[in-house]
Amino acid sequence: MKRFYIKIISFPFFEASYDFGVKLLLLFSLPFFMESCESFVEVDPPQSELTGEVVFEDSATAEAALANIYGKLRQEVLLTGNQVGISYSMGLYADELDLFRVNDGNNPFRNNTLISTDNQVASFWSDTYNLIFETNAIIEGVANSTGLSIEDSNQITGEALFLRACLHFYLVNLFGDIPYITTSDFRINTEVSRITEEEVYTFIVSDLEEAKSLLLEEYVTGERVRANKSVASALLARVFLYTEEWENAVFESTSIIENTNLYAWESDLNQVFLIQSSTAIWQLKSVSGINTLEGETFIFVSGPPIVGLSNNLIDAFGPSDLRRTSWINEVTDGTDIWYHAFKYKESGGATGTTLEYSVMFRLAEQYLIRAEARAQLGDIAGAQSDLNTVRNRAGLGNTTAATTNDVLEAILQERQVELFTELGHRFFDLKRTGRADAVLGPVKPGWNATDILLPIPESELLVNPNLAPQNPGY
Repeated sequence: MKRFYIKIISFPFFEASYDFGVKLLLLFSLPFFMESCESFVEVDPPQSELTGEVVFEDSATAEAALANIYGKLRQEVLLTGNQVGISYSMGLYADELDLFRVNDGNNPFRNNTLISTDNQVASFWSDTYNLIFETNAIIEGVANSTGLSIEDSNQITGEALFLRACLHFYLVNLFGDIPYITTSDFRINTEVSRITEEEVYTFIVSDLEEAKSLLLEEYVTGERVRANKSVASALLARVFLYTEEWENAVFESTSIIENTNLYAWESDLNQVFLIQSSTAIWQLKSVSGINTLEGETFIFVSGPPIVGLSNNLIDAFGPSDLRRTSWINEVTDGTDIWYHAFKYKESGGATGTTLEYSVMFRLAEQYLIRAEARAQLGDIAGAQSDLNTVRNRAGLGNTTAATTNDVLEAILQERQVELFTELGHRFFDLKRTGRADAVLGPVKPGWNATDILLPIPESELLVNPNLAPQNPGY
């Protein structure tokens, strides 16, 4: 029997970044036992070890465990803005990003040549499930605690439930049928089977509804870097859009749009991705004195770049669309021109001043969710109004789309030019609307209909045969 640990680490650059009232320079762990499993990393016991019971008797250390998850999302797992995150990888996988150096042309995400042994795909799976394990450890630890106040217990549990649902949301959209993990018992987790996408969404909705019941209306700090009730509603609205529960999607998005105490429409495109943006619903906080990983990843100053915006994306903007000039920058060598996302204006590095946080959820998406749901319900005027809110900020006139089908087409087009390079929206939109083959087939080398799902990592199938069968095409 080997002993394993989750290492909950408060790195020096995180100690002030979440403003939880915690400056924890201690490594601490939640010990647990399991048979050897390749999905999780065996580590030596840390020098300072706190049992789960002790950790969750104190709000400061319990919140540090939560901060660890937010920190990993920003720095290294799935939602991160660097090259191992889905904004980058799924941008290449769809039609948002392209490669421009000959020697870098074999990227399997760009060429749709992924195989089940791909390291990035394995990381999407295993790193995300590791974080899900940590959310479960928090939920269980808080439930067994006798030292936390009801208010602290509710907030921490609500955030952990939201994060668990959020992580599963991205996994189900990447891999299709997956396990929904709700325990930290590895004797159970190492033998789990995949469940259907419909069942996964049922669990996601249940977690988010419970999170909403526990979380506060306001943010627990002066910034929007921890989940509140609206953050849970924002993901619920998206889930209901994806599952075609139109009335529920309208309800959840409206609850945010009409919450004028917290959110207000921002007319200036250059303010949308700043820390203080009134349209931000959930952000991942940057390290003090440093800006976003998205800026560091996407911005370049000379060409040819390794990766830039695709011509397909550039051509999707109308000539009078202000997003084309405000959110996209061009670089030329005098002969060729390359384009990069310029939503984040700071390219990272230690600037001494942090101006931007990574935006996970924002108000424009909620308007577009409500527009689509309203159109599906036959409320064309309401759908047009929401669509025009987004269009008008970009300097565009009101939509001329009048029929249900035309309005839905206009909304999908608007989502492409509004949400580009943000957490895989483009790929997920093409996938959920059944348009991936028609749109990506003609422009992506190696595209196959089965590419709408990533392969289950072979390493995971070897460890747990209950995860079989492999997704089609792999």
